[in-house]
Amino acid sequence: MDKHSKRSASIFRYPVLIAFTLFFAGLFLLDLVTPDRAYSELENTTLSQRPSLSSVSADGLNKFFTAYTKYVKDQVAGRDNWVALQSTVETKVTQKEQSGGILLGRQQMMFPRTYGLVSSETRTLPKNTAALEALCQQYPGKVNVMLVPAASAIYPENVPAGAPLLDEDRYLDSLSDVVQAAGGRFVDVRQTLTDHKDEYIYYRTDHHWTSTGAYYAYKLLCDTLGLTPFDPSAHTVLTADGFYGTHYSKARTPDAEPDTITYYDLPNELTIYSVSGPGQPADGETTGLYDTAKLDVYDKYAMFLHGNNGLSRIRGDGTGRILVIKDSYANCFVPYLTANYADIDVVDFRNYNYGLDKLIADNDYDQLLVLYSFDSFKSDPYLYRAGVAG
Repeated sequence: MDKHSKRSASIFRYPVLIAFTLFFAGLFLLDLVTPDRAYSELENTTLSQRPSLSSVSADGLNKFFTAYTKYVKDQVAGRDNWVALQSTVETKVTQKEQSGGILLGRQQMMFPRTYGLVSSETRTLPKNTAALEALCQQYPGKVNVMLVPAASAIYPENVPAGAPLLDEDRYLDSLSDVVQAAGGRFVDVRQTLTDHKDEYIYYRTDHHWTSTGAYYAYKLLCDTLGLTPFDPSAHTVLTADGFYGTHYSKARTPDAEPDTITYYDLPNELTIYSVSGPGQPADGETTGLYDTAKLDVYDKYAMFLHGNNGLSRIRGDGTGRILVIKDSYANCFVPYLTANYADIDVVDFRNYNYGLDKLIADNDYDQLLVLYSFDSFKSDPYLYRAGVAG
């Protein structure tokens, strides 16, 4: 036997090595022909793009290889399938009660793994509390504050045993005291949501409450302000099935039960303004309440109010004006207010870079509503604008 034959025979003694070599070589070739993606709809996140080498120094090379490693991870061929496979192994083979930072609870519910305030939130929460206090003091008797607890606070029995979740009640009690002492109203939805916990008030796979949960909170606001609530029976109810939310995009459990989005067929107009300064803009684009095209993509919840616009106005069927300062929890809540107000203005500080003084002066609102999930309130880096001049 010649040397070449001996070498070939020795190679074939290692079939596992050959298999792995062929696998990774094939994966590399597949990566070369697979186009890069800018965004993962399934994970609802932006994906890294191929980095460029900006410096030949040691520091520049280190940054390049760090960025390139993340790029390769984000752009690997079949990424969605690899993430799903990892989740299946974690939950079915190793029987983990969490995946991708998401706790997998009873009744198919998913919860974020929030064990305490992170370092940034220890700075942000006091700033946002101070902004809320300043807003209440500046507009006494007009400010209503609704901070919505996470599903884990309403369904603690469904959270995996032993998970040391953040005690939201302690913070909400403190915020209630601050708001009321400053001349505002704290609309406490905790007991209302608990009273209806046997109903479908939070999504299983997403961090938002459902339209049903929002409706019960809305009715509580109406009771607080002496308003007649929106009548669901007087409107056509519409549904969209197959909704997998933000928790699922991280956990990717194979047996997750999809959610259903509910909304009402309302003819009210929504104007999305082009914001270029404080106060009431003159230019905007008018459309309907819902972006129903979003029901055909992964992030179906974005159909409410066309997402998180900086400033928008809804023409309602009631009288007077209300300003809603919000995170995305308000997006399925606000349509109910069409029964009570003629104008519902909506500000989302993620896309509104000014204070509120001029906007409020321009419109002479009857009421102001601050509506956030507590999770967003404690971490929102932009909410401080509610308490600054502008």
